[in-house]
Amino acid sequence: MNSAISSPATCDLCDAHKNDSDGDFRVLPPVFRDFGARSAFSGRVVTVKCHEDNSHFKAAVESPGLGRVLVVDGGGSLRRALLGGNLGAAAARNGWAGLVIDGCVRDVAELAVSEVGIRALAAMPLPTDRRGVGQTDVAVQIQGVWVRPGDWLAADADGIVVMSQPD
Repeated sequence: MNSAISSPATCDLCDAHKNDSDGDFRVLPPVFRDFGARSAFSGRVVTVKCHEDNSHFKAAVESPGLGRVLVVDGGGSLRRALLGGNLGAAAARNGWAGLVIDGCVRDVAELAVSEVGIRALAAMPLPTDRRGVGQTDVAVQIQGVWVRPGDWLAADADGIVVMSQPD
């Protein structure tokens, strides 16, 4: 896996912000597994909120990523996979820096060679239904941490941090 990162390491960011008390600097809980070919990534956040329906997620990864990070509030569901190999390949092809999914993925071998960062809770072979349900560009709560469109996210082997402006 590619370990290059274009931003400061998450540990360095945490050291610099450990005394911040305004809530601008946030750290996601260490519950996410690494599934993509990029182990480190960063960029501006775009959000999708969906529950066991990846219609809006699919539309997002099929659009230009422009080096951004798609944060998906899947409600922490472990019952359906929001991302599979085809959508992982689309995200890489369309220039997304990374995907952070509060939910599951499938086609793990295909995702491992997709040139995009992918963090998710677990693997689950069952796909979602597509009913067109969900929201885009709304504030989402990922494992109890608020993430807003336009925030900046960095992920590496040590974890995932979110802030309104990069250092």
